[in-house]
Parts: sequence; C-alpha cells; structure tokens
Amino acid sequence: MMNRDEALVLLKQNVTDEHHINHSLAVEAIMRGLAERLQEDEEKYGMAGLMHDIDYDVTFDRPEQHALLGAQILEQHGFPEDIIYAVKAHNEIHGLERKSRLDQALYAADPTSGFVTAAAMVRPEKKLEKVELKSLKKRFKEKAFARGCNREQMATCAELGLELDEFLSIALASMKKCAAEIGL
Repeated sequence: MMNRDEALVLLKQNVTDEHHINHSLAVEAIMRGLAERLQEDEEKYGMAGLMHDIDYDVTFDRPEQHALLGAQILEQHGFPEDIIYAVKAHNEIHGLERKSRLDQALYAADPTSGFVTAAAMVRPEKKLEKVELKSLKKRFKEKAFARGCNREQMATCAELGLELDEFLSIALASMKKCAAEIGL
C-alpha cells in the first residue's frame, strides 16, 4: 500500500475542490482517533478516511456511481481489499453490509466531519479551538443545523460500542489536531 504522502498526492490529482480535500483530511483524522480508541490499525483507518471520496469530482452529481469509481481507482493503485470495501460500503445507496469495524467507522465518521466543521463555522472566529462537546451535543438535536449531516448515520457509532458523546468527543479532538491543515 502506498504511504500517506503518496496517497495525498493521488487524492489531490482526483479531487480539486479545496473544501472536499479538507473534508477528506478531517475524516482521516476522525478515523485515526477512532482506530486509537478501538485499538485498531491507525494507518489503515486513516487511509480509508483520506481516500473515501477520491471519486467525488466525477461522481458528485451521480450518487449511484460514487464510491464504486473510487474503489476502482484504489484497486488500480494496489490498496488493500478491506479499505476498498469500506470505501464502497460508506455510500449506503449501494446497500452493502458494513461487515467490519473499519466499514462502520468510516460510515459514521463521514457525516461527522461536516457536522463538526459546521459547528466551527457558526462561531465568530470560525475555528475549531473554541468548539466544545456540549455545543455539539446541543446542535445534534437541532434538525435545522447542518441539515446535510445525517444524524442517524452518525449515531451508528453505537455499532462500534461507542456512546454518541464519546464518539463526538473523539471526532472533535481528532479534528482539532489537524485544524491548521484544514483551515479551521
């Protein structure tokens, strides 16, 4: 498998939108935090998070193709089958069973990065450093807030044995570690 620097180059060759690159970096951070907590392979989890939307530029308006094309790109570059499968399974439109913790973690982490980002963007300083868990918990209940971030999908963290509070705490702490890199 390629290293992270090589993977980041590949991602940037395929994803041109800075916001979506930042999303991928944020999901990578959350996945690394989850791997640490779950005592799983941080590199593998991080790589799945980083590469999960590699096909976004060409599939953003074709959700039925999203993640399938990404899986093909990853296959062509020699990524392990479990990462390829997790990428495919993160798009629920395909109806694939989330068989592993990796699959489940990616599925839950994906919308969470947008949710945490939205919590930072409504703050006057537009930075993650002042975002607290209590505000995430409050915002989670507000249906109008970050409407595109699927709460039910985020709540599947329970399938990893994590309470929502702990999951959000891991996501927030993980994203704060890469805040400068993602412009937050």
